[in-house]
Amino acid sequence: MRDLKEIGNDNRLRHKRAENCDLDILPENLIGQCRNVIESYHASHGYSCLPDLLWKSGFGPFIEGDSALRELLRKASTARKAKKANESFVTIAATLLSLEILASNFAGWNSLFPEAGWKARALLRRYPVGMPLMECYVHPPKHSNVFAKLSPH
Repeated sequence: MRDLKEIGNDNRLRHKRAENCDLDILPENLIGQCRNVIESYHASHGYSCLPDLLWKSGFGPFIEGDSALRELLRKASTARKAKKANESFVTIAATLLSLEILASNFAGWNSLFPEAGWKARALLRRYPVGMPLMECYVHPPKHSNVFAKLSPH
C-alpha cells in the first residue's frame, strides 16, 4: 500500500508536468463550440455535477498547474452566485474538452490545426488522464447532435 509521502510526490510530479502547458494552442472557435455543447448538456442535466465531473476526470492537478485554469477554479470556488461559478466551471471544461478533441482528431479538427493537435497530444501524453470529458459530452449516443455542434466548418 502506498503511503501519503509517495502520493504527495506523485501529485507534485503531476503539478510540475501541468505547469508547462501552453493552452494558447487551442482555437477559439473550438473552445466556443465546446462551450455550447457543455452548456446544452448542463441546461438539461443541471450544473451541480460539473465540479465533480472536472475533479473526478483526473484533471484536478492539471487545472491547478495552469495559472489561467487555476484562477478560474479559484473564482468558481469563491463566487457568491451560482451563475458566476458555473461560467468559470464551463470555461474550464470547454478548454479541457477542446484539448481532448484536438488530441484525438475528433471531427477533423487536427487536420485544420495540425500543430495544435500535435501539441495537445504531447500535453495529454505528459499528463495521462485519457479522454474523460469526451466520454461524457461527445460519445454518449443520446447526444448524437453533438457531431454537428463540433464541426470545424
